[in-house]
Amino acid sequence: MTIINGESDARLAVTAARAGAAVVRDLYGGRLARYEKTAGDFATEADLAAERAVLDVLRTARPDDAVTGEESGRSGAAEAHRRWLVDPLCGTLNYAVSTMLVGVNVALRVGGEVTAAATADPFSGEVFWTDGTQARLSTEHGDEELTPSAASALVDVNLDPPFPNAPGFRAALLLADPGFAERFRPRVISSTLAVAWVAAGRRAAYVTDGHLADSVHFAAGIALCRAAGCTVTGLYGEPVHTGAGGLVAAADPATHAALLELVRRQRG
Repeated sequence: MTIINGESDARLAVTAARAGAAVVRDLYGGRLARYEKTAGDFATEADLAAERAVLDVLRTARPDDAVTGEESGRSGAAEAHRRWLVDPLCGTLNYAVSTMLVGVNVALRVGGEVTAAATADPFSGEVFWTDGTQARLSTEHGDEELTPSAASALVDVNLDPPFPNAPGFRAALLLADPGFAERFRPRVISSTLAVAWVAAGRRAAYVTDGHLADSVHFAAGIALCRAAGCTVTGLYGEPVHTGAGGLVAAADPATHAALLELVRRQRG
């Protein structure tokens, strides 16, 4: 665990995520300016304000670290050894229509590994966090260990683009496979808060397409799942961030194997 100026990177991630979550919570339900990004996607003033709050915390405590923010982009040396990855409001489209399914993601990559991360739920007050070895849930009542479980049979699937592995893999077709319905129940909350829920035992698994290296959206959730002891690979069972990319994060090996088989069926 890295400690600088008396505060660990993990605790700093928690502090920064909470700062962003407070902004998201305070601005919820108001009329917010929108800033178009790509077709069907936009940021709101809450996204920008939450990112500023997160970056203020990080830059005050770690002024020499590089940062990638979803809204502000990259700062610091391109090949920086320490880089923070910040998604200030994952679930913007939910938030914009007054739906409380969002998360604030903060992760630190040191070299090639994420060594500290936090995902905050602005509305429950929960923060899921890891120092790279343990995965824990912080609430107003204290901290507890995260324990994955597949008992719910709930699998969250990301249906948002891009889809770099299409037509070989289409997430929507996974939900239509009879084998999926026999074993699992689908959920689509359109926020990577659901990845943290896999680590916490609230989802059996999470599946997405995409190239996720240095992803501000997924870095925190992947780190949480790994530290909690989940089975985490790319779409076809390869190490995350290699091969075809994508993500299958499952509470246990049996659930993971069942989902990989369903994914592979699409390739024929």
